[in-house]
Amino acid sequence: MINRRHIRVKVMQSVYAMHQSKNDDLIREEKLLKLSVDKMQDMYVLLLSLLVEVRNMERDFLAASQKKILATKEELNPNPKFINNKVIQLLNESNSLALYINDHKLNNWYLDSDYVKNVWKTTKESDFYADYMANEKESFELDKDFIIHMFREIVAPNEKIADYFEDKNISWVDDIPFVNTWVVKTLNQLTPLKGIYIGSLYKDEDDQKYVSNLFRKTVLNDRLLSEEVDKRTPNWDMERIADVDLILIKMAICEFLKFPSIPVRVTINEYIEIAKDYSTEKSSFFINGVLDKIAKEFDKAKRLDKIGRGLL
Repeated sequence: MINRRHIRVKVMQSVYAMHQSKNDDLIREEKLLKLSVDKMQDMYVLLLSLLVEVRNMERDFLAASQKKILATKEELNPNPKFINNKVIQLLNESNSLALYINDHKLNNWYLDSDYVKNVWKTTKESDFYADYMANEKESFELDKDFIIHMFREIVAPNEKIADYFEDKNISWVDDIPFVNTWVVKTLNQLTPLKGIYIGSLYKDEDDQKYVSNLFRKTVLNDRLLSEEVDKRTPNWDMERIADVDLILIKMAICEFLKFPSIPVRVTINEYIEIAKDYSTEKSSFFINGVLDKIAKEFDKAKRLDKIGRGLL
């Protein structure tokens, strides 16, 4: 499920792309923005299904080994612990996951099985895999701990997987850390009686509307927002402010004035954190100072029409 910080990041990237290309086709850019957000769920499902495909590869390998003419004792009687992993069984038995894969035609791992093989081999060569297979205890929690460890140590940091996703969809580059966290959170929440359900990407309808509202209101009010920044940075030539910083400040001012249900402090904190990841080393301090000054002036002039307590 996407959170509002990542929605802000996606909007920031779309506004930045419009500015850089000098494109004013708002409808087209909004459609691209929504598509970029929606595609995040494809990556999420692909990562979950990758775990199943790795298990399937091990299952097929063991089955082939048993049919060897000169099969060893170990090959004839393999340890089935990994292929019987209860968490992967939940994923494999999820109708919701299967329907999503089918409906969105996500046959990536069938077409590009080398990536599955890479994860499979790396997993089998790891010390934690050997420890897991040697552990005679069996429980859902042990199986879950192993799969989460496998994802964190082998799948999430896998550069080949990251390059693959970037090649498939350029917007996925910045989504990978968020989606990896999303997958781990999902795995942590699994229980023997609670499987995988692929529901809405958004927490609620408000979050879904927030994507378009923030994008549209930031773009359509660009001249007004530029004036607000210019008035409060008299010692700064607008062209000297980093493009990303300027966009983040404008988006924050837009939230101050156009989104009554979002607390001012939440807005400031969110854009400071985004600046730390996407702009220069000193940007977060600059943005904090500018937004704090603007918020205080807006409050004094009674321009902040916030709903509810604690929203300032």
